[in-house]
Amino acid sequence: MTHAHPARFKVESGGALRGSIAIPGDKSVSHRAVLLGSIAEGTTEVEGFLESEDCLATLNAMRQMGVVIERPGPGRVVIDGVGLHGLEPPAGVLDMGNAGTAMRLSMGLLAGQRFDATLTGDASLTRRPMERAATPLRLMGARIETDGGRPPVRIAGGAELHAIDYDLNVPSAQVKSAILLAGLYAKGTTRITEHAPTRDHTERMLRSLGVAVGSDGGRVSLAGGQRLHGGRVEVPGDISSAAFFIVAATLASVGAFVIEDVGVNPTRTGILEILKLMGADIRLTNPRRFGDEPVADLEVHARELTGIEVPRALVPLAIDEFPVLFVAAANARGTTLVTGAEELRVKESDRIAVMATGLNALGIEAEPRPDGLRIVGGAVHGGRIDSHGDHRIAMAFAIAALKSTGAIEIEDVANVATSFPGFATLARRAGLAIDEVR
Repeated sequence: MTHAHPARFKVESGGALRGSIAIPGDKSVSHRAVLLGSIAEGTTEVEGFLESEDCLATLNAMRQMGVVIERPGPGRVVIDGVGLHGLEPPAGVLDMGNAGTAMRLSMGLLAGQRFDATLTGDASLTRRPMERAATPLRLMGARIETDGGRPPVRIAGGAELHAIDYDLNVPSAQVKSAILLAGLYAKGTTRITEHAPTRDHTERMLRSLGVAVGSDGGRVSLAGGQRLHGGRVEVPGDISSAAFFIVAATLASVGAFVIEDVGVNPTRTGILEILKLMGADIRLTNPRRFGDEPVADLEVHARELTGIEVPRALVPLAIDEFPVLFVAAANARGTTLVTGAEELRVKESDRIAVMATGLNALGIEAEPRPDGLRIVGGAVHGGRIDSHGDHRIAMAFAIAALKSTGAIEIEDVANVATSFPGFATLARRAGLAIDEVR
């Protein structure tokens, strides 16, 4: 984090979205491109890489382990892969910044290395739970220690890993991916059974780099010892970042507002399905593929929304988008109820508690539940919001100003740069009256 980052956003009420925008690259895909490209044989060229602090932390960690990575231009990364067993011991602690994805996936990647490694992060990341990833990795033979279940994470080298058959009771793509990456180093075939679908970017990218990954219903499998071969990775626009503008356009667009080149992987489109159930008009146009990832342009028209009970099956498919979905619910007619979303309690902040407090401060009835939130739509007032350093909370409340009766000031917004550098600039271009206060 640098002093150049804004301390807060001030967003005047009103505004309307016009025209079209392109969203930065997908954070999940960018992390995986660097991690998998580093252990592939040969060169991997990445186009559309998200140059956020989170993804750069992953890139720098791999450089610390001897991987040569060049950045020849904006969004372009060239990785000279070292193969499955070519990583070198890092000279010091690997700092993952704010990136929970990078830390949990790296736990799986490092579990089978011959050297010791320690992973840490910023103040937010060191409060986040790591045992859900550490537990199955230990079952595979990994020697991992956490600090009371949280970072720093210490991984002892030289462990002989063996395949496991793991039941993933709590939906988590990060835990699934950590197990799959460790499975590359394990003897036998690792199998994971999911009871709810989670994002499958790791499986898709492994296949694109030459690894045979089985998928049968809710079961994913991978045989150990397979080699990865470098290739080209084209990163689609991040639907989690697009979500803020999808909701914004639904609330206040003039004509069709288009968001270009958005990844529409079916394990990530819960946001679209939930908003459509609330009455949103979102159309997918120009469907195509970036490698193994489906991509489309999203055309959004303003519509009045109606509160719903969100189907529990859609919750894992929209888990990162709930802060801005809660803003949509605050502007909907009637009551919206979200359950089965306890995962929101252990994100960069307790997103259930922080969103409820913020919405209450803006005059909206929002009742937190252990696993979700009940929101009664109404008039959104102006006010001051503490984002608790959570990038998605900060951006969500910026969108709330489109329909508020007064300005909204959002504190502690520096971490927006971890996932969406340039958010305020793009939001201004789209039609929001947002200022960054440094």
